[in-house]
Amino acid sequence: MQFKLNLIVGAAVLTLAGTALAQDVVKIGHVGPTSGGIAHLGKDNELGARMAIDELNAKGVTIGGKKVKFELLAEDDAADPKQGTAAAQKLVDSKVQGVVGHLNSGTTIPASKIYHDAGIPQVSPSATNPRYTRQGFKTAFRMVADDVHLGGTLGKYAVTQLKGKSIAVIDDRTAYGQGVADEFEKGVKAAGGKVVAREFTNDKATDFTAILTSIKGKKPDVVFYGGMDAVAGPMLRQMKSLGIEAKFMGGDGICTGELPKLAAGTMGDGQVVCAEAGGVEGAEKKGMDDFRAAFKKKFNTDVQIYAPYVYDSVMVMVNAMVKAGSSDPAKYLPVLAKTEGYKGVTGTISFDNKGDLKNGALTLYTYKGGQREQLAVVR
Repeated sequence: MQFKLNLIVGAAVLTLAGTALAQDVVKIGHVGPTSGGIAHLGKDNELGARMAIDELNAKGVTIGGKKVKFELLAEDDAADPKQGTAAAQKLVDSKVQGVVGHLNSGTTIPASKIYHDAGIPQVSPSATNPRYTRQGFKTAFRMVADDVHLGGTLGKYAVTQLKGKSIAVIDDRTAYGQGVADEFEKGVKAAGGKVVAREFTNDKATDFTAILTSIKGKKPDVVFYGGMDAVAGPMLRQMKSLGIEAKFMGGDGICTGELPKLAAGTMGDGQVVCAEAGGVEGAEKKGMDDFRAAFKKKFNTDVQIYAPYVYDSVMVMVNAMVKAGSSDPAKYLPVLAKTEGYKGVTGTISFDNKGDLKNGALTLYTYKGGQREQLAVVR
């Protein structure tokens, strides 16, 4: 009888210990394309999340008077909307307390409904299509400026600074690519410029001869591409082989450290102008520089583009949990929505009532000697 009682007590202790352990673990999901043509960008994002999780666990964070351990659940969406929604559902089923991602607007937008329906906060570090935060979902937040700001600023720059009199526009028909190209075209027209061609391809294409030959006949000063660097690189190579000397512009999707390699040395100095949907200057620049150095030391690779925004996304989410005294999404979501003046490595973070970043910056870049070179930070 005593032996049986001991077994019962022992089982109860184990059950309580298991429950306590489960309460101590906070699961944060991350989704990005870690396979496919832009896997280098997805891996960059995932490393940003891992860096934040490792730092939080090393520091020892207390939520509601209890020390917690953070666990990263990383999923690959291959930049594919269908795979993106499957990854989102998997994270919901795994009972994550928050999600950072996705990278692309085309995967972020459909996944956002799944997170919204489950009441799980989602912070995208890089999706720029305005629709993401205009669906009325209180769970959706964005860490960068949107396409209205990004595309519009680049369109104005093409006309006023690059003196583009005739401008050709190409997009990859994704939510991101078409969205930023549409806003670029509006920006060009608002600045008094002329769009002489509007063409499209897809995000898996490798041959642009027909499109570029048609564009060449219109003699553009500037060619804008709405899409990612995996397509922009080959497009630049083919522009060179066809003798198209126009300036090449694009949004944050092409504005990566990998672009010169993908273009295989065909980029002339100053030929490419792009914008990153974020940016710091002055005293804030040191924080970003320190992050890049720490990232390089930890992973032995350079930041591609959005790792710092992923890092800040995790930190802002956890900051809301700490302030709310709970990792329960229903309890910390209202606190996350009221984030105001959080000092991150990407700058000061505050959200508006749609979940968009207030006063989001853009950084304009060109390339010289195969390296990105900053032109200006604009707001």
